[in-house]
Amino acid sequence: MSSPTITSDKVEGTTVYDAKGGKLGSIDNLVIDKRSGLVRYAALEFGGFLGIGTDRYPIPWPMLKYDTALDGYVVPLDANTLDNAPRYTREEQPDYSDDYGRRVYEHYGVTW
Repeated sequence: MSSPTITSDKVEGTTVYDAKGGKLGSIDNLVIDKRSGLVRYAALEFGGFLGIGTDRYPIPWPMLKYDTALDGYVVPLDANTLDNAPRYTREEQPDYSDDYGRRVYEHYGVTW
């Protein structure tokens, strides 16, 4: 039986798939709430070519489901859904305030 836990260095770089099994991108990093210790977001690296020009999309952690057959995370999104989603470049990381978090979660229809 495999462990139900994973270290952050193993999550970073993991492929993220859409509901149909198509590759959307990979996890760039995790954003963790300092007080509760819970993961708030996975920053999905998406777009560009060979890592150049890629944006980061903060995806609420509850949206990601690990799929052992794919050895990656699956989200109920597709590339078109990400067109209007909150995003930032590696150089312009946002202030992950509670207000920002509520806006991101609201965008995806997830309860904050």
